[in-house]
Amino acid sequence: ELWVSLEEHQDALELIMSKYRKQMLQLLEGRKREDAEPVLKVHQASSGEIESQIDRICEMGEVMRKAVQVDDEQFFKVQEKLAQLELENKELRELLSISKESFEVGREDLPD
Repeated sequence: ELWVSLEEHQDALELIMSKYRKQMLQLLEGRKREDAEPVLKVHQASSGEIESQIDRICEMGEVMRKAVQVDDEQFFKVQEKLAQLELENKELRELLSISKESFEVGREDLPD
């Protein structure tokens, strides 16, 4: 009878210990989730900030790209206008030179 009682006691103890282990495992898993939640929230907030900064950087890059394009277009317009004015200046100098020559020739032909 003592032997049977000891076996029943050991079976009961094993049942209690298995339930205890199961509850401890659940408790540890719950703590892991609880411990991980603040870290996860900080990580999500941080990645949200990083995403918004990346978006702002991309927008700024696009604005800079457009500014460079406008500057290039303006530079080419100025270069074109400068070339046009240089050509016009050269032609006007030639006309002035011709005019001076004809004026001097006309003066030489005049009687004193």
